[in-house]
Amino acid sequence: MTYQIESLTREALLAQTRTETFIQNQQYHGDLGAIYTAEQTVFKLWAPTAERVELLIYDGHYGGLQAIYPMAQTSDRQVYFFAKEGDCHGMTYRYQLSFPDGTVTKTVDPYAKAVTVNGQRGVVVDLSRTNPENWGERLAPLPLEETIVYELHIRDFTSSKQSGAKHKGKYLGVIEKGTANSNGESTGLDYLQELGVTHVELLPFFDYVTVDETLENPVDYNWGYDPLNYNVPEGSYATNAYDPFVRIRELKQMIQGLHDAGIRVIMDVVYNHVYQVERHPFHHTVPGYFFRQNDDGSLSNGTGVGNDTASERPMMRKFIVDSIKYWAKEYHIDGFRFDLMGIHDVETMQEVRRALDEIDPSIIVFGEGWDLMTPLAHHEKASHHNAPQMAGVGQFNDGLREALKGNDFEAAAKGFVNGAWYQERKAAINMMACLDYQHYLVPQQLIQYVESHDNFTLFDKLRGASPELEMATIIRQHQLATTMVLLAQGIPFLHAGQEFLRTKHGVRDSYNKPDTINQLDWARRSQFAANVAYVQKIIALRKAEPLFRITDYRAIQQSMRVLRADYQIVALQLEDYILVFNAQQNILNYELPVGDYQLVVHDGEVYVDNQPIIQVDHTIAIQSYRPLVVKKLQKLSAEN
Repeated sequence: MTYQIESLTREALLAQTRTETFIQNQQYHGDLGAIYTAEQTVFKLWAPTAERVELLIYDGHYGGLQAIYPMAQTSDRQVYFFAKEGDCHGMTYRYQLSFPDGTVTKTVDPYAKAVTVNGQRGVVVDLSRTNPENWGERLAPLPLEETIVYELHIRDFTSSKQSGAKHKGKYLGVIEKGTANSNGESTGLDYLQELGVTHVELLPFFDYVTVDETLENPVDYNWGYDPLNYNVPEGSYATNAYDPFVRIRELKQMIQGLHDAGIRVIMDVVYNHVYQVERHPFHHTVPGYFFRQNDDGSLSNGTGVGNDTASERPMMRKFIVDSIKYWAKEYHIDGFRFDLMGIHDVETMQEVRRALDEIDPSIIVFGEGWDLMTPLAHHEKASHHNAPQMAGVGQFNDGLREALKGNDFEAAAKGFVNGAWYQERKAAINMMACLDYQHYLVPQQLIQYVESHDNFTLFDKLRGASPELEMATIIRQHQLATTMVLLAQGIPFLHAGQEFLRTKHGVRDSYNKPDTINQLDWARRSQFAANVAYVQKIIALRKAEPLFRITDYRAIQQSMRVLRADYQIVALQLEDYILVFNAQQNILNYELPVGDYQLVVHDGEVYVDNQPIIQVDHTIAIQSYRPLVVKKLQKLSAEN
């Protein structure tokens, strides 16, 4: 259906783009953006409400305006296009749009794949010229149940002097080999390999707003949840942000280096909101369309940052799916973590999953399925409540997080591991992938965690809730929580540095705080070396024993049961394994069935291989804030 351009006020124009007639009829299914070949580049922009669009070409990346080309329209007047003959690699461009209310905007292409410094202009790119040497195929598929996620921020990983990295805070710093802290202990990529995680989940590395890329070593800091150009790598992580192609090449080098080390890459994506509506290409190209509104026409704010994107509208959904496919294909991304996924709709996430299945079904997808206050029907939200409608899409499990350490927003709140009562049953059932709730299709829909970039680190939370405790006690509580996450059914998730008790010095929300707060302090890798070694062994134990990663609920129901969940004790039976978690301040004399056992975890020791055999007559002592894992040599009966 052709959209009729009329003489409208701005308010009427905005109102028209959210009518059901407009939303359903204004859809385009082809490619958009600067579509490059060596012979010509075709520029295509979906802009049905604009009465005129012009292609602006600049003199080099930072020169003045060189040429203006009027763009033609498709027959349905939805898409403006212009074919520029010749090899346009490196050509810098923007669009100028004129609207019927008299407004004129200049904008970066929403589908831009390369940009100038700070994302101000789009750049045509022959992506084959950005591939590093030996840029190959995707990694071989990894079974979903074998996933162990490690979440880190690119800059945090190497910004500390103790990182030993040359390219501090950069893509290339992530993959430097042979780095060490001042004690000579491994850091960086070598450390990740030693730890044994399978995936790194990187906080946003698309082009974002609030860090000035013109500085070689930016002073400003941000996690990156302030999107600008969704299909372009962030320039502040590149060694030269002024060259549009360096950031692309170095990101590919980083991904290739991680892949060569056997580590897969999950991209944190933030399609749920933009930093500032009024300066974003979405608003400049089709004002009002890409953002969800309340009944009065004001922007909805379920995200808490002033706007929600409208994924339920076909062209916003198309953008998300197109972008995800682009990153998966061009950059060989192995997974996607959706920020505030509950803002999106179920159908969009289903389409994302289908699109990725056509590329590689092993690409992991998960997100924050919180039930957020946005004007979308409850049954349409991509929240954990609707997980059964989203096969192959995981959900962060705040149930286990809250049970283990208490409310994330209250510094003094406690959980199971540090003294709270009545959290035992909740902790146990969540370790069984919420078996009682029948809320998910498979256990791997749950991302099991106790700490992430958001809110207090586990160490800061434990210290804040019990400042009187000795460090040795805090360490045991911390270890207990991490063990329960790593041995839970589902997909375990660690925050970078969690294994060496990462601290942000009591800062709960560090999204824009300096490096002194956010950087990984690699000196703690030595200070808490025993805890690092412990976590390495727990990860190895999980990898060695398939029972810790069961793939369906019927098998969990048949193999696993709660033996005890009271008085600050959680005890689980997993076939011939017995797992006991003692959160009491006292030594627990736990009664086991009489017999011979292999000792797997006890008193802070983990035995992956050569597990000692012990004879139990009646009880086994478990120190305060310690886990116990044993395996009976003779099969346990169902009554035990």
